[in-house]
Amino acid sequence: MEKVFLGIGSNVGEKIPYIKKAVTLLSKILTDMEKAPLYISKAVGFEDQPDFINTVISGYTDIEPYELFKKVKDIEKKVGRIKRFRWGPREIDIDILFYGNLLIEKDDLIIPHPRIHERDFVLKPLSDLDPDFVHPVFKKTVKELLLNLKEKSIISSLQLSTL
Repeated sequence: MEKVFLGIGSNVGEKIPYIKKAVTLLSKILTDMEKAPLYISKAVGFEDQPDFINTVISGYTDIEPYELFKKVKDIEKKVGRIKRFRWGPREIDIDILFYGNLLIEKDDLIIPHPRIHERDFVLKPLSDLDPDFVHPVFKKTVKELLLNLKEKSIISSLQLSTL
């Protein structure tokens, strides 16, 4: 079993229900799942769109990385994702951030996610779950990456007791 971290975000429609539904579906393929708090953040890339709600979950799986990627994309469809354009609005977005310390660099799958170190809306919830996890490429902890981050997009955290 490998520990995986998945980033989840939504900025269209019923954002929190979409995230809750994704987490419920992901709980069927991950064991010992942990959930970080929710954060509101400005859009990155294409900025002229609504704010996002983001979180990170962790859990364990014996599903191979490509199969996990397929399952994650299927869950996005089940939740209601509509494909628009790169960095555009999303009902739900689920990214594989880390799969243990595995390194994969293929056209359709890159692990660790290539922009983790640039995004506080990923690093902050990651740090909430496991601040001492070491990024296998940069050889720095999640906490160190967050502390060294220059640009910030998080506006606030959401205080919800359950997700």
